[in-house]
Amino acid sequence: MERLPLETQTLYAEFLDQLVAMHARRTIGLAPGCFTTKTVKGETYYYFQYSDPGGVSRQAYVGKKSAALAKVVASYEHDRSIQTADLDRLHRLCAQLRVGRALSTDPASSRILKALAESGVFHLGGVLVGTHAFTVYGNLLGVRWDGAFLKTQDIDIAGRAELGIAVPDLQVKVPEVLENLQMGFLPVPSLNRKEPSTSFKIRGHSVRVDFLTPAHRTRPEGTVFISRLGVAAQALKFLDYLLEAHIPAGIVDGGGVLVNVPDPARYAFHKLLLSRSRTVGSQMKAEKDLSQAIQLIDVLVEDRPGDLSLAWDGLRQRGRGWTKPVWTALSVQEKRHPGLIDRLATVIPLLKETFPAPFT
Repeated sequence: MERLPLETQTLYAEFLDQLVAMHARRTIGLAPGCFTTKTVKGETYYYFQYSDPGGVSRQAYVGKKSAALAKVVASYEHDRSIQTADLDRLHRLCAQLRVGRALSTDPASSRILKALAESGVFHLGGVLVGTHAFTVYGNLLGVRWDGAFLKTQDIDIAGRAELGIAVPDLQVKVPEVLENLQMGFLPVPSLNRKEPSTSFKIRGHSVRVDFLTPAHRTRPEGTVFISRLGVAAQALKFLDYLLEAHIPAGIVDGGGVLVNVPDPARYAFHKLLLSRSRTVGSQMKAEKDLSQAIQLIDVLVEDRPGDLSLAWDGLRQRGRGWTKPVWTALSVQEKRHPGLIDRLATVIPLLKETFPAPFT
């Protein structure tokens, strides 16, 4: 692990600010395409011409030419000129960030995430988790991770079955979004043939998109349909803790993609939890969990100790069944990383008070 140059860290902060600001002032001008007219039997009609994610050109009928529609077209063209300047700036920032050794996301994954973002998945509470989120944390925290566990072909999107806040009546049909990319996505059959697929895979390739949702006592692990996303998700333990706090982040590629990622400190503790629940056959995944967790903790202890303290409080409130597996994982890692627990205890005093012996 190494620190990114200060110039690169500053560029990423500007890049993220630009992404957030652009999406906060979303207007008609953000819609990719252009207005065009057709004359039929002496009457002029407006159409909106655009390309779907697969690159196929399409036209949508808007209406007969009128003063009201002319104002809409003029507003679009004005907003479009502003958005074009913003997008050009984002592309330049992405190029500068790559030169500055920021961590970038592979083109195929960036394209998929861009399509999901533009469809509204992250606006509707979707959260990017897994290794792609870990990659993003490097840029957010100003570091380059150990690359041994950075490569992945899996894109993991998590979301609650219901949102806790009022959202306009919006809906995304995720299977259609992936199909329109024309990358060869097919649903991966569930083990239980009666349940819908929660994963989509590109035919002949290892690229895969998985949808996840928290499991609850009243809804044990299984398949849950998220109606606002139009997709089924695999319900998993511990995921509610991860989704309780998330932040905006930018994918460095695809011209810049705004996503949600979990709070980094919660992500670290969640990975320690997962490492203790992996089966013997998933030992490589457990090693990946631990590597990501320890690297994050090392950075957060130094740069953002308060985040770790708050994340531990959220874990401790759930009871010993949540904190004990984390402590066990830390104790095992203490053998590989001497002083790990002492460093963490400097920012979380309750850590040793809860578990006074390091290897119990």
